[in-house]
Amino acid sequence: MQRRMLSKEDEQAADEVEVRREDQDKINKFSRLHQREVAMEEELKLKNKEKEELDDLATELELADEDEKIQYANRYIVYKIGDAFFHIPLEQARDMLETATTKIEEEASELEDKVGSLREDMQQLKVELYARFGKQINLEV
Repeated sequence: MQRRMLSKEDEQAADEVEVRREDQDKINKFSRLHQREVAMEEELKLKNKEKEELDDLATELELADEDEKIQYANRYIVYKIGDAFFHIPLEQARDMLETATTKIEEEASELEDKVGSLREDMQQLKVELYARFGKQINLEV
């Protein structure tokens, strides 16, 4: 009994797996989830930056005198609403800062949860697609 050696082309043909419609749908879904994850990560970075700025402002407010008008952004402006700027009392500034900080923290937490859920979905798709295609597919991002 003589064994025939497979050429590289024969090996590749034997290893190829047909891409079914459902496989393509999973690949497309993975791609969409990845794009959404990237966008959410960028938004999360912006939220964290804004939170840091609010923390810096909170530190400044702790050092302010009670009767002093608060002036933060570029040391000339108090509080911006739309395109208008207002000088406000310290206690009101603290309340507004606390509200803004709470809101930013909630938004960041919500985004983190969504990103976590996206990653779980992506991981499940990776498992399914790698089980079907093995080394023929690369889903590493």
